[in-house]
Amino acid sequence: MNILSSVISITLPLCLIVGAYANDEANTSISKQQAQKFETQITMTVGLNYLLYLPKGYNSDKKEKYPLILFLHGAGERGDDLNRVKVHGIPKIVEQKDDFPFIAVSPQCSANSWWTSEQELIALNALLNKIVVKYAVDRNRIYLTGLSMGGYGTWALAMKYPKRFAAIVPICGGGDPKNISAIKNIPTWVFHGAKDSTVKLEESEKMVNALKECGGNVQFTVYPEADHDSWTATYDNPELYKWLLQQSKTKK
Repeated sequence: MNILSSVISITLPLCLIVGAYANDEANTSISKQQAQKFETQITMTVGLNYLLYLPKGYNSDKKEKYPLILFLHGAGERGDDLNRVKVHGIPKIVEQKDDFPFIAVSPQCSANSWWTSEQELIALNALLNKIVVKYAVDRNRIYLTGLSMGGYGTWALAMKYPKRFAAIVPICGGGDPKNISAIKNIPTWVFHGAKDSTVKLEESEKMVNALKECGGNVQFTVYPEADHDSWTATYDNPELYKWLLQQSKTKK
């Protein structure tokens, strides 16, 4: 009994020591790592070639401020030849008209990029920053429109910088409606061809429905017989420009 008691009296403390050591190891392992957060600013160099149109009689020395339209072309006009940008949309219109009342800025997306890429969106916003400083722009009446790839870019740019635009006009585009509530207060007029085989009508419908669900200010025009080219009729319509000029960020 004495021998057995001696063994037990020695064994129990050893178990306690081993258990305590294991606990210390676990505590030490946890305390060796601390949760941290890293933030920094990274400078990017971005650039865009663009066409600039100034209204007839434009004079930056006067107090008059001019409304501005930013136009985003489709995928077929990408590259480094700005003449391609004149084929459709606003750049085509201003070549034909002498009384276009807007400053028009029509940048060109690089050949292997998309207007929806993060870099292009940042570049577009930076371009607008430069334009509003350099020219007599009415900052309460900056409008955004685009066709096809530019329609996707219109949705994306507006959702990324919602405080920038007084109205947007996406044509035969689409996008991710996840952040659509960011633009619920921006007057939006959407156009699409019912027979579009390149960008399905459902792409615009998805965005319009999501905007309606969050109380957005949106109207939707569908051309029953139009295929992908729903932009010619849209940009040729004087009612579009009348509507745009009625939209202002100062409007209650």
